[in-house]
Amino acid sequence: MIYSMTAYSRKEVKGDWGSAVWEIRSVNQRYLETYFRLPEQFRGLEPILRERFRKRLARGKVECHLRFEANPAAKGKLTINESLAQQVINAANQVSGLIGESNRINPFQVMQWPGVMETPEQDMDTVNQDLLAAFDEGVNDFIEARGREGENMKALITTRLDAITNEATKVRARMPEILEWQRERLIKKFEEAKIELEATRVEQELIMLAQKVDVAEEIDRLDSHVKETNNILKKGGACGRKLDFMMQEFNREANTLASKSISTDITASGVELKVLIEQMREQIQNIE
Repeated sequence: MIYSMTAYSRKEVKGDWGSAVWEIRSVNQRYLETYFRLPEQFRGLEPILRERFRKRLARGKVECHLRFEANPAAKGKLTINESLAQQVINAANQVSGLIGESNRINPFQVMQWPGVMETPEQDMDTVNQDLLAAFDEGVNDFIEARGREGENMKALITTRLDAITNEATKVRARMPEILEWQRERLIKKFEEAKIELEATRVEQELIMLAQKVDVAEEIDRLDSHVKETNNILKKGGACGRKLDFMMQEFNREANTLASKSISTDITASGVELKVLIEQMREQIQNIE
């Protein structure tokens, strides 16, 4: 299967600990680059996530974002640190005595003192396990999205390859007619200039001209490139670099064909070939 480097997935997970949402998106990039935005308490997961991406992706700029919302009720029953609360009360009374005032201590102010009210810590191992399982599911969806987009790109590229084959066939069929036209044109020029040449000399001139304008080799190579590109697409996987190389080869043959053109029909085919190649190249830029 062909995979696009442009995709998005979203995975939500809920548990007794609260809820979380994974978002994964990517765009084309020459190599694999991963970026993470994680809440501070989950920073330790980043190396694990990076390695899981590395095992399943080859190219692309990937951004991964985790939004986490804890369930307050999951923290359990509130408890009071009586020793600390007593120290806070004693300190407040002492300060009141120093300033010569007798103020009644507000119990809610004592409760707000850091550490006075305690809650049991959540089981982070359980939370991490749930988050990683949801992450793997999100990555599965993400890769499936890349695959769907990749198959669409494959269909577009295949259509262009068929069009290149049609143009090559058209040029090959026209070449005998063009060469005959060029032969008659050359002989007519000799006649108009009243230049009499030996038959062997005329044939030599015609052979040299035919060699200069003959595009059979370029057409054959275009057919070969179409076949090889179809093989790459059929094999699938991370083939973006191979396909990009093939586009360079296509361009080389199209440029040579255009430079040898002595007919408006061949010139038009050369232009059409370049358009088709550029359309394929634009798609291939996003293939993994």
